[in-house]
Amino acid sequence: MFVDRVKIDVKAGNGGDGMVAFRREKFVPNGGPAGGDGGKGADVVFEVDEGLRTLIDFRYKRKFKAPHGENGMSKSMHGRGANDLVVMVPPGTVVKDLETGEVIADLVADGQRAVIAKGGRGGRGNKRFATPANPAPELSENGEPGVERTVQLELKVLADVGLVGFPSVGKSTLLSIVSAARPKIAAYHFTTLVPNLGMVDVGDGRSFVMADLPGLIEGASQGVGLGHQFLRHIERTRVIVHVIDMSGSEGRDPYEDYLTINKELEAYNLRLMERPQIIVANKMDMPEAEEALQAFSEKVGPEIAIYPISALTQSGLKPLLIKIADELEETPEFPLEEVLEQEEQNTVLYKFHAEEPEFEITRDPDGAFVLSGDKVERLFAMTNFERDASINRFARQLRAMGVDEALRKRGAEDGDVVRLLDFEFEFQE
Repeated sequence: MFVDRVKIDVKAGNGGDGMVAFRREKFVPNGGPAGGDGGKGADVVFEVDEGLRTLIDFRYKRKFKAPHGENGMSKSMHGRGANDLVVMVPPGTVVKDLETGEVIADLVADGQRAVIAKGGRGGRGNKRFATPANPAPELSENGEPGVERTVQLELKVLADVGLVGFPSVGKSTLLSIVSAARPKIAAYHFTTLVPNLGMVDVGDGRSFVMADLPGLIEGASQGVGLGHQFLRHIERTRVIVHVIDMSGSEGRDPYEDYLTINKELEAYNLRLMERPQIIVANKMDMPEAEEALQAFSEKVGPEIAIYPISALTQSGLKPLLIKIADELEETPEFPLEEVLEQEEQNTVLYKFHAEEPEFEITRDPDGAFVLSGDKVERLFAMTNFERDASINRFARQLRAMGVDEALRKRGAEDGDVVRLLDFEFEFQE
């Protein structure tokens, strides 16, 4: 089964909790605090394995959870950081954050890695909080929660050349002749259900990868037919080979086919039209093909080169392959995303991000105040509520952020319930 798009959940490891401990050894006066820090949580890392060809493995495992860091220990011993969770993906995988639509990574080279979810840092032990004013603090932090996100994986095949055209124009036959690929070939539409790749040897020391993509029809960019499922695979190709049935054996006009396919390519992604396109007039062994080719040439104009071939009789293939190889030598790669292009040039891209508030206050139907926000929720998760010193520190942090004042402005009074995640506390003046 060829799977080229899948949605999965990833969760990085939480940092280990810091510890409250004191050094109590014989002959060591004034030992002081000795609680160690927690270890770092594991990252979720995607790595390219060139042996993989589809995303089929993700159909059966959709949740990936990295291990947590080890908690801190007494005698100032730090917890061990967890080993990263490495997930293997096929080359050509694009990773997108489903919530924001941001492209996290574009993985193409064997062994290439990208951190998809970052593990939380370890919480600090009480040794970190010692000051001259408080030389023996009973205060520690819990580990920071690891990043949790839902991502979409899209596989876009790594091919230099993409064959496009209506169903049954001879794309699969052409690929089977010029390469060792053996796609299914039959006398009915949509024989090709998945992209097929083949390595083509030109014969002059040059070679390239060619992809036979499922046939397009009118409306493919809007989801009609099978081709819309695989249009994304042509995004990586540097040269498009447009195969046209010049015999009109399907009862269609070759020139109308040419216009329709280009319209679908442009509607799907305007940048596809920037790529060199080579027009291939196939099935020239048929009786009426010569007349149709002459009429087609007059309509497209003399500036567009047309390569007449017959995939069945294998005539006209050598000039076509040489032309494709020449175009590949002159055509650069087309980045899929503008952000990725900037990164590849080792330049820094600065983007404007609207500053989000540190917290937000809303009301529940029962009248309780609800406190939310990434920063305040992270502080809550890293607070050790088993220690009074940690609770007092959390209260001071909220006050410094302006939470108390904001609650008063919203009408909070003594005894009102304030909710933060699953925790409830009473507001006090």
